[in-house]
Amino acid sequence: VCFIWWLDPELTYGNAKPFVFTQGHSVCNRSFFPCFDTPAVKCTYSATVKAPAGMQVLMSATQSTFLEDKEVYQFYMEYPVPAYLVALVAGDLIHADIGPRSRVWAEPCLLPTAISKLSGMVERWLTAAESLYGPYIWGRYDIVFLPPSFPIVAMENPCLTFIISSILEIAHSWFGNAVTNATWEEMWLSEGLATYAQRRITTETYGAAFTCLETAFRLDALHRQMKLLGEDNPVSKLQVKLEPGVNPSNLMNLFTYEKGYCFVYYLSQLCGDPGRFDSFLRAYIEKYKFTSVVAQDLLDSFLNFFPDLKEQCVESKAGLEFERWLNATGPPLAEPDLSQGSSLTRPVETLFKLWTTEPLDFDAAASSADLTKWRTFQTVLFLDRLLDGSPLRHGEYSVRTVEKYSWNDKYINRPTLPWCYLILSSFPFLQMSRMYTIPLYEDLCTGTLKSFALEIFYQTQNQLHPNLRKTIQQILSQGLNPLPAIDTTAGTADTPAMVLEDKVSEATNGAISLRDVNVSA
Repeated sequence: VCFIWWLDPELTYGNAKPFVFTQGHSVCNRSFFPCFDTPAVKCTYSATVKAPAGMQVLMSATQSTFLEDKEVYQFYMEYPVPAYLVALVAGDLIHADIGPRSRVWAEPCLLPTAISKLSGMVERWLTAAESLYGPYIWGRYDIVFLPPSFPIVAMENPCLTFIISSILEIAHSWFGNAVTNATWEEMWLSEGLATYAQRRITTETYGAAFTCLETAFRLDALHRQMKLLGEDNPVSKLQVKLEPGVNPSNLMNLFTYEKGYCFVYYLSQLCGDPGRFDSFLRAYIEKYKFTSVVAQDLLDSFLNFFPDLKEQCVESKAGLEFERWLNATGPPLAEPDLSQGSSLTRPVETLFKLWTTEPLDFDAAASSADLTKWRTFQTVLFLDRLLDGSPLRHGEYSVRTVEKYSWNDKYINRPTLPWCYLILSSFPFLQMSRMYTIPLYEDLCTGTLKSFALEIFYQTQNQLHPNLRKTIQQILSQGLNPLPAIDTTAGTADTPAMVLEDKVSEATNGAISLRDVNVSA
């Protein structure tokens, strides 16, 4: 699989110049350069990149220079990193400083919005993280906004985070980048620890209620995925068996993040005080930074740091054994108390009840809450529960709901799968990430809306990355004859309807099911 993404100008925000970026996670950088493509091996690297005039080149490196007369960029990463964290991007990019050690890069049309979203915030988050887990070791924390075809929401490369929205998880700078899981079968070591650390950072920055709200949203999604997969599914283990020929990225799911988080949270509760656990994590980072570890390294370090817990044999507590946490299928053995988030979750529950009460009083439901004043996670939690709790309302109610609850920041907006599902019938795609489009098309094609999915595809296919376009064609072609290529440069206003009439004689029956997707990396 080659994950060097070459984009024509029309696939960028500005439609002005071509764009290229790499995505190495999990094992894709072997198509970028010869390497030991495993998280167990770390090394420093240097690179020389020649680019045409007017193209800005960036890499995940601690040092960079530009030889203008030769149009050559030189990069050097002085700290050892696994191969998947070597990243490159080039395009029509300009920058602005947003803090003493951070700048944001974006296309010119996007930069003002990016600045407004992030200015001053990154330093605030870094300072909170350093107070918990020790110094930020990578020097700079720069951010680059990629076109919406970037396959995931964010990739926290050292020194240069790739994002398509204003969501950041800076905790990966400590857990994942500095200390890395040695095998892809234990990705929870990076993702679970990073999720826990990020929520400690958000608690310090925004308060416990916000952290509980975010956690409630994510645990809802975890249990929804559990219902889809079944409690005996082996992918719900924290230590997953990686079969030969399987891409490790296929093992990344909500269990990696949220079940891993619950285990780490449980360890913190054993200490009795989150501050004591923070002290352990600082020592853990200091001991293992720039190396790769296995789960036993973490657990041995934990018990050695807290000899009183070791004497109590907490690792063998009935029903909560460490081995059972790692190797049992099903939901987490214990979950955090989220009662501190009730001030934010209670309005969500109230509005959900109004929207799901029969008969629906649309005006009363729509006027009962001002979502523009809600936190983002309140909105997405409401939408998730709305679509889980009742059949999706079509027609007039769907359009009026979109009109009532839509927001206009198309560049930085954090889209969610249920929101995309709601707005599809009224608006074209604003985000083209695989994270949203693939599950969305899969769901549309399992129910009565396959013909509608075909129409949307023909209207938007020129905005899709070629790899994504091909994948969607495969989804839409299941059970149909091969889809014809369409010349979208000609007048084709009637083409979608014509093709739909030829290919879909009648809508298939079946309930609409919503997929859960992991929105972090």
